[in-house]
Amino acid sequence: MTDSTSAYGPLDFARDSGVPRETLSRCSKFVDLLLEWNERLNLVAPSTLADVWHRHLWDSAQLAPLMPEGTKTIVDLGSGAGFPGMVLAILLADRGITVHLIDSTRKKCRFLEAVAEATGAPAQVHWARAEDLKGLKADVVTARAVAPLDRLFPLAHPFFRPDTVGLFLKGRSLNDELTLATKSWRLDATPIPSRSDPSGFVLRVTGLTPWRRSPKRS
Repeated sequence: MTDSTSAYGPLDFARDSGVPRETLSRCSKFVDLLLEWNERLNLVAPSTLADVWHRHLWDSAQLAPLMPEGTKTIVDLGSGAGFPGMVLAILLADRGITVHLIDSTRKKCRFLEAVAEATGAPAQVHWARAEDLKGLKADVVTARAVAPLDRLFPLAHPFFRPDTVGLFLKGRSLNDELTLATKSWRLDATPIPSRSDPSGFVLRVTGLTPWRRSPKRS
């Protein structure tokens, strides 16, 4: 990795992620569209665009090697401008994986649809609030900068089966968030140091289940 992330570009991303040339080309199309659309829709903070390959793409791409064997369906909550969901859809396109991108903002969904069409990414875009989308189950649930864990887990849980894995990109407040969330949720949690942010983590979650409170005695 380069010493200065501001100099981090597509060749650095290809080296770190190991993507082939064709996949890198699709990622470049994604970045071009993001730069174009961001001028009028403000999909991401403009201050982050100078470091888009590291701050957004590499941060998202680090989840790809963590996908369990046999993964076929990914649900990405609060997809926004496509991080991490659209990046994963592009990187994992040859593995027969469908990525469901969920966002409640129409302009962001229009952007995601345009990226999917331009890149051929196997992504399905859902203009909806996560809590209103019923009946969809996933092998993996992902999220980045959506909510603290105590609010994220209730959004993620409906998409979980007993064997579902959650991969959540979190920052330095992870321990505090876990302490609060585990008052209401049982889970097996493994913090994995982020490969893109020295202060960040990928939180791997399995067995996500709400605590069952005993009924109040009369």
